Amino acid sequence: MAPWPELENAQHNPNKYIEGATTAGKDKETDKNDTGTSVTKIELLPSHSTMALIEESTEVEDPWDLPELQHKGIKWSERDTQEKILCIFQGIGKFILLLGFLYLFVCSLDVLSSAFQLVGGKMAGQFFSNNSIMSNPVAGLVIGVLVTVMVQSSSTSTSIIVSMVASSLLTVRTAIPIVMGANIGTSITNTLVALMQAGDRNVFRRAFAGATVHDFFNWLSVLVLLPLEAATHYLEILTNLVVESFHFQNGENAPALLKVITDPLTKLIIQLDTKVINQIAMNDTTSQNKSLIKIWCRTLTNVTEMNVTIPSTENCTSPSLCWTDGLHTWTIKNMTHQENIAKCQHIFVNSNLLDLFVGIILLVTSLLVLCGCLVVIVKLLGSVLEGQVAVIIKKTINTDFPFPFAWLAGYLAIFVGAGMTFIVQSSSVFTSTLTPLIGIGVITIERAYPLTLGANIGTTTTAIMAALASPGNTLKSSLQIALCHFFFNISGILLWYPIPFTRLPIRLAKGLGNISAKYRWFAIFYLVVFFFLIPLMVFGLSLAGWPVLVGVGMPIILVLLLVVFLKLLQSRCPHVLPKKLQTWNFLPLWMHSLKVWNQVVSLYNSYCRRRCCCCCRVCCRICCVLCCPKCRCSKCCENLEEEQDMQDIQIKAPEASNNIAQNGTPKSQVDALYTNAISNNTAL
Repeated sequence: MAPWPELENAQHNPNKYIEGATTAGKDKETDKNDTGTSVTKIELLPSHSTMALIEESTEVEDPWDLPELQHKGIKWSERDTQEKILCIFQGIGKFILLLGFLYLFVCSLDVLSSAFQLVGGKMAGQFFSNNSIMSNPVAGLVIGVLVTVMVQSSSTSTSIIVSMVASSLLTVRTAIPIVMGANIGTSITNTLVALMQAGDRNVFRRAFAGATVHDFFNWLSVLVLLPLEAATHYLEILTNLVVESFHFQNGENAPALLKVITDPLTKLIIQLDTKVINQIAMNDTTSQNKSLIKIWCRTLTNVTEMNVTIPSTENCTSPSLCWTDGLHTWTIKNMTHQENIAKCQHIFVNSNLLDLFVGIILLVTSLLVLCGCLVVIVKLLGSVLEGQVAVIIKKTINTDFPFPFAWLAGYLAIFVGAGMTFIVQSSSVFTSTLTPLIGIGVITIERAYPLTLGANIGTTTTAIMAALASPGNTLKSSLQIALCHFFFNISGILLWYPIPFTRLPIRLAKGLGNISAKYRWFAIFYLVVFFFLIPLMVFGLSLAGWPVLVGVGMPIILVLLLVVFLKLLQSRCPHVLPKKLQTWNFLPLWMHSLKVWNQVVSLYNSYCRRRCCCCCRVCCRICCVLCCPKCRCSKCCENLEEEQDMQDIQIKAPEASNNIAQNGTPKSQVDALYTNAISNNTAL
């Protein structure tokens, strides 16, 4: 702790003494006064200024600087042989635990996706079934966002789009905006993971910024490329040229390396029949009452020839296989009969619960497991990544190449992100694993950005491999949709990465991270507005027709552009604006400051805490102690530790004053010194 600053004129003065003590000790002098009486003089210490302490200039730390992950235990050189062996076994045990909880983390993401499909899968299929609305590019975009948010899987939504294009229910031109929306919707997963790290403000600032940099890249790319595609159709033309130029052959599907590892556990929990969503999207009314929960895992399909009646000879499969008996016209058709052989082995195979109830159960359970695994992973990473190990890892990941090849490091990170995503077969898993690493300070936002861009490319290459494994009748359409997704991400990277000035997603993500760290409720507000309210509002206006959407949307867009333009002028060239427009103070406070809304949220929280029942208080306290003992995850419980600390301070201070009094200082003077100490501490 820094020493107390002294006043500028505070110097040693031998005339400043306290008289009246009967004994002489250290820093005391015995002298006689005018009457000859022996008195004790105690030298007063130089006075200290509380204002000087407060005004002392301190170096402001950058909140985006990576924290020092220093080793807190005994150094390796100071350990004996037994302690070194024990330390090695502890490191191996931590590494095994880290892999185990990472495995549970990935499995919980898979179960979370299944839960979202059970809750909103059929509704997502109904969104796709309205072909008249999807002819509007803006409506198609928000449908892609909503469907991907509901099913928590861009692969599922993209497969539905491919099936509809192959069945001629959608054209490639109509499907491209939906693919763009699916690219946006898949980024919500790592943003949800970042919310689990809201306990520490600095960690949450970095984690939330690292997660939302993916969101801002997708939104900015759509804002530029969707109007360009609507005007020029360059993605459709380019992908059609590629498909026509190369004669692709049907091949095998991409190797699902991660599924091989996670399926043994996730298939014991739940298995879904995703074909039901495809059938609903293609207006199959018989699929509305089907359950998404798979019951029979092994079936046998028999194809037999049967005599069936037809309305007329025009419906004959072949003239040689058609005859009449005077009353009816008969023909021979292949009839398919499916026989169930073996049931699945998951938990809900024999349950009679509705899909919605099963989805809610899995949603709550998977979120709890996800939160617990994330807390343990962060703690294990914090204990493993310290000292020299942390220095090596941080330098390896965040260091650039020597000049003049420093720019190559970011592009290498893009290739690494694409390769890792191709291996794990999921961009959501890769970016969600990056989020806690960004939060604890192992990876910078500037390095996480190209890794995220690589993940966007990696998930499209997986779709291309899956498209190449499609049947011959759907090969062209599925491959063209996958290539549209690929070239959309390539176009976005060319817009927002090569020139450092154009890397706006990093700046926007840092700004949102600062706001969310100060007002943590704003993170939930951001998720609800950008991924639910705005898409639903646009979808509702699309139902009313294109003129209504333009009439309501254009004024809002013009107001937003005006606000952005004024903000740029206020920050860059304020002198060109009238004095009233140089700040936002001419508006009501609630329109340009979050402090008012923060007070409203605080009042609501305090009301809820007052209404909190005794059982809720006990549960809240248990959660705080078990999950996050060093932070306060909720304020409905009293902070007993702080009260105890205050009591300790109040107890220790009088004891110290009593010790001074016993050494010879009068009690009245000791009380004065104690009062000054308390007042200084209060001011500080």
